[in-house]
Amino acid sequence: MIALLTLISLILSLVLTGYIGGLMGKAGIVGRDIHKPEKPEVPEMGGTAIVLTVGLLGALVKPEILPVFLLFGLVGVIDDLVALKQSHKVVLSLLVSVPVAFMDIERSIDLFGYTLNLGILYPIFAVLFVTGSANLVNMLAGFNGLEVGTSAIALGFLALMTEGTAREVALIGLGSSLGFLWWNRYPARVFPGDTGTLSLGALIGLVGILGKVETYTAILLVPHFLDFAIKALGVRFGVRRYGRTEVLPDGTLKAPPYPSFLGTIMRRVRVTEPRLVAIVWGIEFTLGVLAWALSQLL
Repeated sequence: MIALLTLISLILSLVLTGYIGGLMGKAGIVGRDIHKPEKPEVPEMGGTAIVLTVGLLGALVKPEILPVFLLFGLVGVIDDLVALKQSHKVVLSLLVSVPVAFMDIERSIDLFGYTLNLGILYPIFAVLFVTGSANLVNMLAGFNGLEVGTSAIALGFLALMTEGTAREVALIGLGSSLGFLWWNRYPARVFPGDTGTLSLGALIGLVGILGKVETYTAILLVPHFLDFAIKALGVRFGVRRYGRTEVLPDGTLKAPPYPSFLGTIMRRVRVTEPRLVAIVWGIEFTLGVLAWALSQLL
């Protein structure tokens, strides 16, 4: 049954992404692929296919997650259409995460083998956890296949570390991510938009809570947190330079003028867009192995 759900989610996402991408292109809902010399237009909001796939199949295994997951998809749609301020996006994320506080979940977390019972504080922790996961995944983005690929890796390892319903949800998310990645890999033919990144980030947080692997999920989000922390520290210490990553004539990338996790990689290693994404995928996979090993040992 689990293998069948994963296969169905992959095929459904694969078909829906192509269809929705075509619709978005005809409707003029497109974005510029700014990391290509010719800067082609690419259909946006393709992540709608992920929302529909996980929403449909998730209803079969864990309908309780649907309000939060679908509401995050809605926030993503609004953001794609009107470009919300980051602060507004966080506030809306907190609001749509509130149903998590009322889910019937054990109110403790596993801290590397030590059980910490949060009691009445757990609902607050759960809301913040899902909100943080969604927004962190949403922020580490901008390159073909980056955000969906890292999410697929994270969901794959979460499936290994969980069981029961949490594993089923993770595998549905994995299948839908891989189906979408066929269209989003370099050179991208569809962009996920915030519709896709926010909903995938929320799904990672939800699986972490359902499977009681919150600590190991946090390990999987280390690259995303580092990106947020580096940017936040830059602002804190007065670094307010603006600009974009530049594509040099030989196809390599020149880091943007502001501090970021991806910019740090670009400054240390000469990379093209596919190589940059591969490096981040490799980091995510390594963290996945670490998280899985710790979950088995402790």
